[in-house]
Amino acid sequence: MLLQAVLLLLLRCAASSVSQYELCKSLVSTDEGSVWEHYACQPKPASMKDYMRIKVDPPGITCGTPPERFCTLENPYLCSDECDASNRDLAHPPELMQDREHNGLITYWQTVTWRRHPEPLLANITMSWNKSLELTDDVLITFEYGRPTIMILDKSMDHGRSWQPYQFYADDCLDAFNMAPKRVRDLSPANITKVLCTEQYSRWVGSKNDKNVKFEVRARFAVFAGPRLQNMDSLYTRMESMKGLKDFFTFTNLRLRLLRPALGGTYVQRDNLLKYFYAISNIDVPARSKDDRADTETPAAPAPSLGSSTPLQQEEEEEEEEERPLAFWSLRSLRVLIIHVG
Repeated sequence: MLLQAVLLLLLRCAASSVSQYELCKSLVSTDEGSVWEHYACQPKPASMKDYMRIKVDPPGITCGTPPERFCTLENPYLCSDECDASNRDLAHPPELMQDREHNGLITYWQTVTWRRHPEPLLANITMSWNKSLELTDDVLITFEYGRPTIMILDKSMDHGRSWQPYQFYADDCLDAFNMAPKRVRDLSPANITKVLCTEQYSRWVGSKNDKNVKFEVRARFAVFAGPRLQNMDSLYTRMESMKGLKDFFTFTNLRLRLLRPALGGTYVQRDNLLKYFYAISNIDVPARSKDDRADTETPAAPAPSLGSSTPLQQEEEEEEEEERPLAFWSLRSLRVLIIHVG
């Protein structure tokens, strides 16, 4: 009993040092009767856009250098808008994809226009967290001035060393990717991790009617937990028992590959290429940390650098991660010891 009391005290001390986890307990039955099992709570879901680092490619894809006029698909010949990186009020840098918008003012990142047509207008947006995360809700990307007609969402599970498609998006899946269009609601428990091509978020409906592109997580959860997610225990059981299911929702990096911009529901009009570009005002990634430590505390200030890390910086960050105390491992180990001692 004395040893159990000491271990419980150590467990509480460890838990108090990690603000991300609360101390949880449940009543379990043993040969000697019912005892409380203490353990670290699961990290709470959060919007990971506050922590992500954004890198856009290729160099020079962001508009404003040099200053450039652009039109809109609704008013293709009213080209009074301008993007100018040297003017704060007219600049559209990448950090505006994850800023907090105030007073109803929409801010957004914007690319150069398709002035080099027929050369493809391609842009990559890579999001990094330097940790392993698990999706808990739909990924939401908000586009201004129209959603892309062709796009791919990729994910990496090894910090960007390798990539795999997460979902294909196109106004014509057969033409763009030689894939039949499908929706998540068409999936079953047997193929819930299938990579789809969807036309749901790429067809022209007007740039202001529907701005959002989703990677649907809740609909996949609903296959196991019911349409209102009322049976989450069933989902958690499947997560542990079904091969590949938990990994499907796990990632360290996400990447958007923008392959063709909105066209306004028609063909490319070569006499006015200034109305074709990409613009993103928000990227929301609801997830929880899967690392064996609690290091996702909300920062006191917005994410500092939104550019790409140098190899040296990445090595230093990885070393820093390895040197941090494995608080969750300690809590989990104490949990096992308490059960055996009890």
